[in-house]
Amino acid sequence: MPNKYQTLNTDNLKAVAFDWDNTLALSREALVRSVNVVLAVFGLGDWENVKEKRDPNLSFRDNFPLIFGKKADDAYDLYRQVYMQKVNDLIKAPQCASEVLQYLLHKDIKIVLVTNKDRQLLEYELPMLYKKEWFNRIVCGHEAPLDKPNPEQLIYALDGLVPEISEDSVWMVGDSSMDSDCALSCDAKAIRIGDPVWDTKHEEEANDKITFFNDFSDFFRAIKG
Repeated sequence: MPNKYQTLNTDNLKAVAFDWDNTLALSREALVRSVNVVLAVFGLGDWENVKEKRDPNLSFRDNFPLIFGKKADDAYDLYRQVYMQKVNDLIKAPQCASEVLQYLLHKDIKIVLVTNKDRQLLEYELPMLYKKEWFNRIVCGHEAPLDKPNPEQLIYALDGLVPEISEDSVWMVGDSSMDSDCALSCDAKAIRIGDPVWDTKHEEEANDKITFFNDFSDFFRAIKG
């Protein structure tokens, strides 16, 4: 179990990268409701019927061809429309997440957003929860050479912001193995908050290279010491 009384040393910390969905944004309900609308339109039941088809190493968007086949582009276009209609009433920020971001800003630690979500959706919902100017850089899906869990997305996001990536200087905060795998593969510190939005049966949760927290409140206490 995560130890909510642990502390993290920020003396040499230069940048913190955050995932978006189910990390800075609690958006799973909007996502599932929206994709269920699309699945019904295409006669595929609901998410419970098709979720086993997904590849856990691909983003939600990049799983559409596995689920919808040749109709993936049409399905995703419809999904985007439905999601933007539903998300306003369903999305929220985790308790204490804003306080964490403001604390990092006060410490002059750079904040980057690294998400596989497409830019149109991210730009639509970000202002609902946070000020865009809090983020030194935002990298969305298909903007880096490769998306998470590959390290290229994090490396791309940090280019020119930090002199080097190390466990002391860069943290990657997320909810899933996609985030921690991305961090560990380029020597950043992997921090996990809460439970993953999707099943991660392939992962060994006892990985001692990952620092786990129950929620942002515990994370905030850890970085304040």
